[in-house]
Amino acid sequence: MNSLVRLSRQRQRQRAGAPTPPPLRLDLPEGMTEPLGCDAVAVPAAFGPRLMSRLPRVGCVYEDGPRWWWIVPADSDVAMEWPAQVAYSAGAVVRDAWRQPVLINRPEDEVPYTPPIPLYLALCRVTGTVPGWERSLSA
Repeated sequence: MNSLVRLSRQRQRQRAGAPTPPPLRLDLPEGMTEPLGCDAVAVPAAFGPRLMSRLPRVGCVYEDGPRWWWIVPADSDVAMEWPAQVAYSAGAVVRDAWRQPVLINRPEDEVPYTPPIPLYLALCRVTGTVPGWERSLSA
């Protein structure tokens, strides 16, 4: 559903003659490794500080103004229904930012990841979303 909304908005901008920004990849800081690949989860910036305080480990986090981007291992979207307010980006590619996102958190070690399941649960909590597996158990 999120993808359809995004495509619809992109088409509306193109029809209106508004330029579409080029895709940007979130560049990891020097010395970081990505042994599990690299994807990103974008959340509204207003949720960022609350998420930081709820997570056992915070990896690389970027901000582009309206969103904070959390680096997660590749394929962290498999079997997970991220809340509607969240955008998942395979390959950590930002498709609609008007400027390069800025790194606002770097972990002390060389692994850039925020663990995806704690991030998912924290996002469900701050957005008031019931985790997907709980919905399927109650059905």
